[in-house]
Amino acid sequence: MAKDGGQTIGDALARLTGVRKRYGDTIALDGLDLEVRPGELLAVLGPNGAGKTTAIAVMLGLQIPDAGEAALFGRSPHDLVARRNVGVMMQEVALPDALTVRDLIGQTSAYYPAPLSLAETIALAGVEKIAARPYIKLSGGQKRQAQFALAVCGRPRLLFLDEPTTGLDINARATMWAAVRRLVAGGASVVLTTHYIEEAEALADRVVVMAKGREVAQGTVDEMRALVARKRIDCVTSLGLAQAQAWPEVNAATLSENGQLSITTADAEAVVRKLLAADPTLKDLEVRRAGLSEAFAELTQEPVE
Repeated sequence: MAKDGGQTIGDALARLTGVRKRYGDTIALDGLDLEVRPGELLAVLGPNGAGKTTAIAVMLGLQIPDAGEAALFGRSPHDLVARRNVGVMMQEVALPDALTVRDLIGQTSAYYPAPLSLAETIALAGVEKIAARPYIKLSGGQKRQAQFALAVCGRPRLLFLDEPTTGLDINARATMWAAVRRLVAGGASVVLTTHYIEEAEALADRVVVMAKGREVAQGTVDEMRALVARKRIDCVTSLGLAQAQAWPEVNAATLSENGQLSITTADAEAVVRKLLAADPTLKDLEVRRAGLSEAFAELTQEPVE
């Protein structure tokens, strides 16, 4: 195959192979294999402490693994040529408080060989209203928007987004989702860590689920759902929540203010029969495969945040 800057075209853009990382007595990564493929949005999910952020840090060369290897565009993560193809938005960021968002974008763009123009970056990130404001004057959500602008200004081939929409309102989140979709459509690859399950469900081409420093499952969103046997039952009923929760087939149940009961179960047929027997007036009955949220909980054996 042809070569591109030391990387074989079609190869993974970034890869972890057998990576182990320990912090004192805590095992953060336990022999993890992970790869990012060209043109995909990869969502990395896992409960707190699963190793998501550590995996990204090792892939970027911000942490040195105790064992195993990390590669970025077929090179060392510390290689300048590789790093110039990467955009990064981590959870904890320190930026010069006195500079405006516009100045920060201009300063960051200077590190890249072919960045977006200032106007293109501002439009893509949706930061028109805050571009002239000093960073110190921004709210927490606005700071996340500014950080996203810095992550995309260099026209990255590979973009790392670590919990990017934390603190954003619904409109700002929708703007960022649209920008991420545009980048992927333009050929970029994106690695997204998030605790918003609906974010992965809406954006990801492929999902990797981590727990205790290991990969426990991977595949498309539909494949993740298919890995678990649970189904979701919704109905409007006069049945009490406690009664439904007491049935042995019920994994979880919630009752909304308008009387809609939602049940997660691995034995939908048995639960439906009990519902109909317990409440002849039951209506709006719907049975469907459980979503990514339920799959995540079952795969990691952790409650969803």
